Amino acid sequence: MSVLARVRAPASTANLGPGFDCAAVALDLWNEVEVGEGDGELDTEHLGVRAFARVASAEGKSFRFTDRIPRERGLGSSAAVIALGLVAASVVSGSDAALEDLLGEGVALEGHADNLAAALAGGVCLTWGNRIARVADSPPAVPIALVPDTTVSTEAARNALPREVAHADATFTAARAALLGAALASGSEELFAEALEDRLHEPYRSQGAPLLERIREDLPEGALGVTISGSGPSVIVWARPHAATGCAQELTLQYPDVRVIELAVSPRGAHAL
Repeated sequence: MSVLARVRAPASTANLGPGFDCAAVALDLWNEVEVGEGDGELDTEHLGVRAFARVASAEGKSFRFTDRIPRERGLGSSAAVIALGLVAASVVSGSDAALEDLLGEGVALEGHADNLAAALAGGVCLTWGNRIARVADSPPAVPIALVPDTTVSTEAARNALPREVAHADATFTAARAALLGAALASGSEELFAEALEDRLHEPYRSQGAPLLERIREDLPEGALGVTISGSGPSVIVWARPHAATGCAQELTLQYPDVRVIELAVSPRGAHAL
């Protein structure tokens, strides 16, 4: 089989507390796809193949996906698969499509832009509409993921959100979102710690991510805060860089039934190998 493209795309954690549907960070955990010439049956329902077909014809192609990102755990697995298809199609077709053009194609499949923007652009991204603002290579903290065995459907998590929120809660979240943007742009650990609370989505998703409140009430030494990763059930403990390894060790001892992963932030998004 002639190989036409090999592409990798990173995991991501979205929202970062108050950055609901507009903030995400790419993580150094990767899915991959190999696209080749093929004459066999094509799985046109596969999310990555559907993404590929939005940019280039998938007919006569074969796809081999390698999945390392846990599914339905809030770590952007579907966004990574979509990014694989989009970037692979751009490589195979030679179109060299702009990231925001790829984002526009992918949002039709993903439904929201935050994880997908980080998967495409890497680093720390803010999105509005189909626009991407890549504001930093990394946030001012190290992400430590706590990944339970349970899964959460993104659709179910969205259905748990109320149609209306109290004005006080909206004001609280708007203030924290402004702090979040300032913290990401400035690299301030102090502002980042103050920003990591939300009243727009986390209170309504906490039942599906019970680790959130447990950890928030007893933060390990060196932690700045904790957020639900995407829709959950995974949570991210954000640690001061010098304290991240000790923080991860403490969390491993405290939560032996949960997978604890000290992750690096990836400054790169989806790219050809």
